[in-house]
Amino acid sequence: MTQATPIGAEQRRGPLRAGDKVQLTDPKGRHHTIVLTPGKAFHTHRGMFQHDDVIGRPEGTVVRNTGGIEYLVLRPLLSDYVLSMPRGAAVVYPKDAGQIVQMADIFPGARVVEAGVGSGALTMSLLRAVGDGGQLVSIERREDFADIARANVEGHFGGPHPAWRLEIGDFADRVGEAFPAGTVDRIVLDMLAPWENIEAAADALAPGGVLLAYVATTTQLSRLAEDLREHGGFTEPQAWETMVRTWHLEGLAVRPDHRMVGHTGFLITARRMAPGVDAPLRHRRPAKGSYPHEETWTPADLGERPVSEKKIRKVRRDVTAGTADGATTPAADHGTPAGED
Repeated sequence: MTQATPIGAEQRRGPLRAGDKVQLTDPKGRHHTIVLTPGKAFHTHRGMFQHDDVIGRPEGTVVRNTGGIEYLVLRPLLSDYVLSMPRGAAVVYPKDAGQIVQMADIFPGARVVEAGVGSGALTMSLLRAVGDGGQLVSIERREDFADIARANVEGHFGGPHPAWRLEIGDFADRVGEAFPAGTVDRIVLDMLAPWENIEAAADALAPGGVLLAYVATTTQLSRLAEDLREHGGFTEPQAWETMVRTWHLEGLAVRPDHRMVGHTGFLITARRMAPGVDAPLRHRRPAKGSYPHEETWTPADLGERPVSEKKIRKVRRDVTAGTADGATTPAADHGTPAGED
């Protein structure tokens, strides 16, 4: 029996072909992302070379431009693609996406629902994890964000992914339409007020299923943890953040880099109890005044810089028309915190 090739595998194997997205690295480590197109040229102020000089050559080749500058040519990794792709909303950074896949235990064949798709960065990691035989339903409230995410995801996989369905609407309204109650393995929430969807998540999750939320601030973290405890249908929530510090490697000058990827967001997880079974009561409680009060939340309350509607319209227009794929894009700043663009 012949095994089917996983979706997107052909786009990451073999010699470089016309239509492939490649990442060029110059001698100073700067990155440019281009789509190989017969007859086109890659220009900088220090020279140019023809795309035809690269097409047909193996990955990991080096091309020299007319100014004598050499570029390393490789297909971008998913982490490279995420940081250079067109975006409307802020993306979930690779360091957090890796934690989400691991700590939420996203497995091949899983039924997963994510809410708050943004630009599709986390979606691609989730699809990699569930595989072609899994099911990922992504729910996004904004149609313009959904269009950008769809174009980015299909651009990465080379077409529609068989495991993916993108829905427009509110999580609480659409999750029940996506799967029968009590059958979802994992739920990932990336939204302003995830505590508003605890009941809907509890109804959708199978016993033992994982709820994971990505939040930007300690106020969100505290509110969600307390509401999960108050609900009673989840295990004690666990929360953490991850910081990444790269190192400078030059002969004996081996030291931490001066810059690092610090706070981007908090992750919090809890597991669904069996129906009708309440989580054991915790004996540790802080003072009464330590608990959050009911209030209305806005992105401005959390310090998020708004993304202009004009920019979103431009990114949506470019990415859905395919023009963004052919753009030369320098590498994104790995140190940009969540909620900023």
